[in-house]
Amino acid sequence: MTLIQEKVKQATELLREFGVDCWITFTRESEICGDPTLVFLAPGHVTWHSAFIVGADGRTRAIVGLYDKKGVEETGAYDTVVGYVTGIKEPLLEYLKEINPRTIAINYSKTSEICDGLTHGMYLTLYEFLSEAGMADRLFSAEKIVSALRERKSAAEIGWMKEAVRATEEIFAYVGRFIAPGRTESEIAAFILGEAERRKLPTAWGPATCPAVFTGPDTAQAHYSPTGRVVEPGHVLNMDFGVKVEGYCSDMQRTFYVLKPGETAAPEDVMKGFRTIVRAVEESKKAMKPGVTGFEIDAVARSIIVGAGYAEFPHALGHQVGRYAHDGTALLGPKWEKYAKKPFQKFEEGMVFTIEPRLTVPGRGVVTIEEMVVVSRDGAEWLGRPQKDIFLVK
Repeated sequence: MTLIQEKVKQATELLREFGVDCWITFTRESEICGDPTLVFLAPGHVTWHSAFIVGADGRTRAIVGLYDKKGVEETGAYDTVVGYVTGIKEPLLEYLKEINPRTIAINYSKTSEICDGLTHGMYLTLYEFLSEAGMADRLFSAEKIVSALRERKSAAEIGWMKEAVRATEEIFAYVGRFIAPGRTESEIAAFILGEAERRKLPTAWGPATCPAVFTGPDTAQAHYSPTGRVVEPGHVLNMDFGVKVEGYCSDMQRTFYVLKPGETAAPEDVMKGFRTIVRAVEESKKAMKPGVTGFEIDAVARSIIVGAGYAEFPHALGHQVGRYAHDGTALLGPKWEKYAKKPFQKFEEGMVFTIEPRLTVPGRGVVTIEEMVVVSRDGAEWLGRPQKDIFLVK
């Protein structure tokens, strides 16, 4: 079974679970402003107004422009694929009148960007269509459906992510031998990108900041391009990087210490910070299981960091990963305005999260580790081999 067939079948089951009759993904010119959910429903981009309709009764239909019909048909995921010429309204309303759904879920959300793929213009268009059929009052948000479709990952999806994690760990090991005093952040980043290209693996996000490399104190710390800053003895160096395998991402961070002449180990101030981060990651992972909420896990790590004498990290502890490095509605985060309802979502089996606390060692740099875990039936499992020892650079 292909990914699209698997996800369309899963969507049918979700509609039954949530008591929804019909789900419509409505999009156009998807290469410009596509719905993030389309990757689960179609083999590529669509051009004209397109509707992918899944019913709780198991019936599925795609209504697309004529030249998009063949590719969608070849997925084998739909009972019928209609290719129109003059406009989508007539075949769309004809089908909706035939199935007469009491509830119609569509892809908008105030709080989850991953579920907010329906543009305002497309919403107005669909609303006008359905008003003609007397169905406009049946529309509501598909957030629960889209979230579950992305978050409850199958064995195949988890397998691809594990491969991405293994490749990322391998590249981290190679770059550890390349890092040396005198090299710049940009040179290190170029080496990493070369290793990814050699493996024919795309980066998990844009190569301008994937990888992100930060050496020493007073850096941008995150979400910033590598610079000409030079690696020096006594620096803490960290990097953030990931790749994609079959469209699924890894997102990981590792920390290195650059030894000074005569040093054989990192100094105690660095090691205290590193041990604190390792403990925060491990205790957070231990507390994760189905039914727990993200703010509860964030509080575990935050209390360890603050209890060790460091400032709170100014971001969520972790996020979901999938087709994007940031992918999903649930979040390991505090109850801050910018995170909306995400920290309150309960964990479910199959969700994949990062755990990424950080702290600053004065005069040295930022110590951070980012690991990936999958929520299992009774807890959580590592997707790779967690960093337990600081990497030393001679």
